Formats: sequence, C-alpha cells, structure tokens
Amino acid sequence: MKTYNNRAWFLILPVILCVAFSAIIPLMTIVNYSVQDIISPTQSVFVGMEWFKAVMRDSDLHGALYRQLIFSLSILAIELPLGVLIALTMPASGWKASLSLVLISLPLLIPWNVVGTIWQIFARSDIGLLGYAVNHLGIDYNYSGNSMDAWVTVLIMDVWHWTPLVVLLGYAGLRSIPDAYYQAARIDGASRFAVFRYIELPKMRNVLMIGLLLRFMDSFMIYTEPFVLTGGGPGNATTFLSQYLTQKAVGQFDLGPAAAFSLIYFLIILLFCFVLYTWMQRLGTGDQK
Repeated sequence: MKTYNNRAWFLILPVILCVAFSAIIPLMTIVNYSVQDIISPTQSVFVGMEWFKAVMRDSDLHGALYRQLIFSLSILAIELPLGVLIALTMPASGWKASLSLVLISLPLLIPWNVVGTIWQIFARSDIGLLGYAVNHLGIDYNYSGNSMDAWVTVLIMDVWHWTPLVVLLGYAGLRSIPDAYYQAARIDGASRFAVFRYIELPKMRNVLMIGLLLRFMDSFMIYTEPFVLTGGGPGNATTFLSQYLTQKAVGQFDLGPAAAFSLIYFLIILLFCFVLYTWMQRLGTGDQK
C-alpha cells in the first residue's frame, strides 16, 4: 500500500491561521451582531432576521445601491476599452517601453487618500487647474455644489487612478503572444482590426477577465477617494454603499443593521462577480467554437 507524506500541509498552516484571524473570525463576529440587538457591551437580545428586513426596507440603501451600480458599470465601460487601447499603442520593447510602463504605473503608486486630496485641489474652481480651465470655457463647474459635477469628477478621478491597472494587464497579455501569429497574419494579408479581433483579443481574454473582476470589486467598494473629495455630497450624490455602511456603523453606531448590511454587501459583490465571471467564460467558449 502506497503511503503519502502530508507534512507539506504544515507549510501553509501560517497562511491558514492568518486568514482565520483576519477574515473568518471577524466574519463570525459580524454574523453574530447581525442577529442581535446590542444594548450594551454585556447585554444583547436575539432578534433573528429583523435587522436584515429593516435594512432591505431602507430607502437610503436603495439609492446608494443604484448609484453604486451606475458608477461601477460606468467604470467598466470606460476603463476596460481605454486600457486596451493604450496597451495597443505602447512600444513593444526598448527604452521607450520601459519608460511607458513607469509613467503608466505612477497613478497606481499614489495612496487612495492622497488621490482624493490631489483631485480635491485640482478640481477647485478658484485654485485648481481643472476647475479654472473648465470655468474659463464658459461651463459652470463646481463639484462641491453641483451633484452631477461631483459625480463626474469622482468618475474621472477613478478612471485616472485605475485605468493603468488595465493597461498593465493588457500589455502583459499582448507581450505573451508569439511573433509567429503576427507573421502568419501578415502573410495572409489580415487587416489591423482582424489581427486585434482574432489574435490579440482572444489572447488577452484571461487577463482582461482578471482586470474586469478586480476593477468591479474595487469600484464596488470605493470609499476613500470620494470621501476625501466630496464627503459623499453634495447631498447624497456620491454616497456609495461603503459610505452608507460607514455611516451606519460609525456615524449612527447601529451595529446590528450595519452588520446585516455588511453581509448583504458581501453577497452582492459575490453574486455580481460570479455573473461576470460566468459570462466571460461562456463568451470565451463561444468564440473558441
């Protein structure tokens, strides 16, 4: 009888312990809070699904969810095509390619709170270059007082900050394509669009799927940048789900409803990621057929 040495599992034991400490234990705490009414640190009452029902009836949650969906879908619709387009125009080798990669990566190195501060100054109409230029063109622009201006500013800020991630993923996918594919395309007289459609896009599909999932999850959890830039305003124009959750947990100290919403928030992200992943997989399978 053949025996197996399972001692290698001990090598990942530290990882399991770290995940348990940083994810599983807090998750169990949230589940516990979501079914109880915390009266004091030593006293609580079991309420079952009451907090979940209350959260689902909250009109503020419905508005935040609507704004979040519009924002995340807008981000995907802009950043993915723009990132692929920039990756296609970048040099393939040499010092120009290295310089392009360094310049493209710079926004990714800036901390999220600093990004919000940069755009808070950059978009001001009195001292900011963007705000002054837009107003100088005759457009009444004020992100701190106009809801649409605030929403568009947050959208542009996110595009500036995170499109480089899609560019880097797309560039890596392009550089992994063997030259033999391009040589065969030139021999067949394929057009530039045909090369992109039948060679480059299929080869980039996996990295673009990763970029799509990463950008969706990150945009669905956006908090720091709009909080620093607009504080969620004016009104609730840029109050997304994460800010709604923070207001519940920290501002109002409603631990029960906040915990229930945290679980709903988590399930929403999982559901949408599953739908996007399944759609991308089926799309890839259909193209291969």
